[in-house]
Amino acid sequence: MINWSHVLGVYTPHLFYVGILALVVQVMFQMNTISHMMSVEMFNNLVEEFHALLRLSVFSPAIKSTVVCLLVVGWVARMENPVYLLAFDTFKAPESWKVTHEELVNCMRNQKCYTEESLSFMKRLLAKSATGQATAWPPVITETLKTGVPSKFTFERSREEAQAVLFDIVAKALEKARMKPEEIDFLVINCSLFSPTPSLCAMVTNHFGFRSDCETYNLSGMGCSASPISIKLAKNLLKTRDSGFPLGGGAVALVVSTEIISNALYLGNERRFLLQNTLFRCGGAAIVLSNKWTDGRRAWYKLLHAVRVQGNSKEAYECVYETEDESSRLGVALSKDIVKVAGKTMEKNFVKLGPLVLPLLEQAKVVLSIIVRTLYKLAGAEVRPKMYVPDFKKAVEHFCIHAGGRAVIDGIEKNMDLRSYHTEASRMTLLNYGNTSSSSIWYELEYIHYHQKTNPIHKGDRVLQIAFGSGFKCNSCVWVKL
Repeated sequence: MINWSHVLGVYTPHLFYVGILALVVQVMFQMNTISHMMSVEMFNNLVEEFHALLRLSVFSPAIKSTVVCLLVVGWVARMENPVYLLAFDTFKAPESWKVTHEELVNCMRNQKCYTEESLSFMKRLLAKSATGQATAWPPVITETLKTGVPSKFTFERSREEAQAVLFDIVAKALEKARMKPEEIDFLVINCSLFSPTPSLCAMVTNHFGFRSDCETYNLSGMGCSASPISIKLAKNLLKTRDSGFPLGGGAVALVVSTEIISNALYLGNERRFLLQNTLFRCGGAAIVLSNKWTDGRRAWYKLLHAVRVQGNSKEAYECVYETEDESSRLGVALSKDIVKVAGKTMEKNFVKLGPLVLPLLEQAKVVLSIIVRTLYKLAGAEVRPKMYVPDFKKAVEHFCIHAGGRAVIDGIEKNMDLRSYHTEASRMTLLNYGNTSSSSIWYELEYIHYHQKTNPIHKGDRVLQIAFGSGFKCNSCVWVKL
């Protein structure tokens, strides 16, 4: 479970300082021993000669001031400007986009391609989904309730959905952050299933009039965990404009996470593909980031850590897989191994995240647990004590668990021993908005930020965002409330 190379990388600087301290103590002990062996007068003469030499060379005013200046300059030059979250906003669909479970089943029935067995299966999935009776679907699907004819899924209808979502959230996020489009230096947009030409980045740049030298990055195929990937990419991009000196340099990045589902409806009858028809909903989030020191006073949050993990096995690669069914109809197939794969990747993510956020006592308990299990194994014992699961509640006050489904939230709540208020934001997001893919963790943070009463957020609280996605990936971000 432990990635020792990562642990050593985290603790090597601390071990270095401990070694220096041990060396100083040893030298002092040796000096004390020498002072007892030599006559007091001889030792004092040697000390006086040594001090005189130091005063003439190392401890001269010029040398001392130079060393101090070099240390200060070196320390400041190595500093990274913090990444601040200035503002974010999520997409709120118009009422005409929202449908009940029964209306959604009727939308599917009006496509004239599903069997009664498939319609019944999707209806049962909706009943168990923990989604509410007013979640958003794009007009190309909901219009069938009025017309009664199958939807015409065209590329242009998908582009219209993208424009409706992206233009709305970008405008509101920039307004909240008190930023003009010309001030954006980097634009990162992630959308898995819809990747048009020109790109979504070009669409937003053209509409808002971003600068011609604004660097844009369009990510596709990254699944529901794409938002932390975009955040980490934005962090790395901001670092390229980081002068390392306070009040100098820095840049602003806009991150947009969404999923366009106008072109994502599966029109066949194989069960492993049908889940996507009841799983995803319209949504999106726009996040404004800055690493300018001057923006720290008005920022909402500061990014502490961004950790990425990707499975490299065949079952991880194929557990969320876009392909054709036996009738050559395109869809996203979900494997039965998805829960097991998600658990393994989450475990790997937390092994990397643990040394960064957990108190030392919790980390010590994990190491002790490993040692005890190893001793039991060497002794040939058949029954071994369980591995200690660290308590992340001692490091994080708020959790934004990807609203992929009720089973995902239930499983994480049980295995991490979370309280009901820790998963309240995830459950309310699933109820009110459904699974909005990569943007779901931002609906959850919005709920915590504005609405949560049982465990309201305060200055200094830490927030952990956990997202799962195709590949298979588990990515996380840790923020601190400012």
